[in-house]
Parts: sequence; structure tokens; C-alpha cells
Amino acid sequence: MAGRFEARPGGGAAVALDEVEISILRSLAVQLLELIGPGDEPAEGEDPLAALFAEGPSEPPADPALRRLFPDAYADDTDELRQAAADFRRFTENDLRTRKRQDALAVVRSLDELSSSIASGDGGKGLGGGLGEGSGEGLGAGEGKSGDADGTKSGNGDDGDGEGGGILELAPEASRAWLGTLNDLRLTIASRLDITEDEQSERLYRLPDSDPTKPMVMAYLWLGGLQETLVETLMA
Repeated sequence: MAGRFEARPGGGAAVALDEVEISILRSLAVQLLELIGPGDEPAEGEDPLAALFAEGPSEPPADPALRRLFPDAYADDTDELRQAAADFRRFTENDLRTRKRQDALAVVRSLDELSSSIASGDGGKGLGGGLGEGSGEGLGAGEGKSGDADGTKSGNGDDGDGEGGGILELAPEASRAWLGTLNDLRLTIASRLDITEDEQSERLYRLPDSDPTKPMVMAYLWLGGLQETLVETLMA
């Protein structure tokens, strides 16, 4: 899966994806949504504005992957720093979860739009307006149309990397949502596979085919390539 983002004239990014890549990205994004959770909805009859001022948890999540997604703001070397980290988490984690959910949902919706465009045989492109503990098999605990609001363009035809592929084009705002989700996916997979920041990618590439973690390792490396090229387009 050698897809890479390229800069679009006027801003944003574009990437060619085949149907297998679309399916993998969508599955991972959905698993990320399940890991983050649905969020707290106001109870029936409760003022929706009250949710804006609701306090979040003060303790870090028990799940190692969630701890990477929602780390402590300060090292817990002293009682004072531990209390500061707890206070910071209490007032920021809910908003951070909401943003991560919104980014992942934007990824899922743009992939669904691309799949729909491919299925309909629409060769044109429309301009948008704007993982639980397991064995490496997943992220969860048990294991283009005109006027689009999410800032995506999609089309299909001969530009895809594989049969049935298409081109996903993202406006700058949608590109930032994708960048956030790609980063969250890599952090989650790294946690599941015990990959540290100083892990050498060369060793990961040399894993034998018999290694049960290889599919997720290859997904981790592929997502890294997508993330790197998307950063390059946003900095261009």
C-alpha cells in the first residue's frame, strides 16, 4: 500500500486509494471511534449547555492505548505535579475526546463518500465546502459530491492505485482532521504492539511473514507514510 498524499492547487491534499486501502482505513477509524467512546450525551430534559461545563475524569485511562491518546500534561514526579495533571485532565479531556471523535468521523464519512462514488461509476469529482487489548488484530478492547460539508472531494477511474480505486481530495480543514486521526491510529497501534518512539522501522520491515503481528506492523508503517506525506502537503 504505497499511497501518498500530494498537494492540491489552492491548498489541501489528494491521495489515490484502492478499495482494499479504503476498507482498511475505514475499519481502523471505526475501531478508533469505538476505543475513544461515544461521549456523554445530555440526559433527557437536561440543559445541553450544561455538558459544555461538565468536568471530565481526573485519573488517566487504564487502557495503555488511551493513555497515549490522552497523556498526563505533567510528569507525576511530585504530588504537586500529579495534582496539576489531574486538574488539567479534568477540564480538558472531554473536549479532546470530542475533537478526536469528530476527526475520526470525518475520515469515515470521506471514505464512505469515496466508496459511494466508486460504486456509482461516477468519474467526476465534486468540490467540498470546507483499539482494546488484543493480539494486534485490532484496536478495540476485545481484540465526490458538490457541496460536501466535510471538505472532501472524491472520484474514481484510472487514477486509483488498484482496481476499483479512486482519488480522495481533501480541503485544508479536512486534511487536518485526517492528520489527527492518522496520528491517533499510529499511537494506538504502537501501544498495542509495544512499539516505542525510538523503535527502528528497519527491524519492523524485517519481520517474518509468520509473525502474527506483521499485518498490524505493516499497517502502522503504511499509516506513517500517509501521515508523513500529508504533513508535507500541509507545509508546502
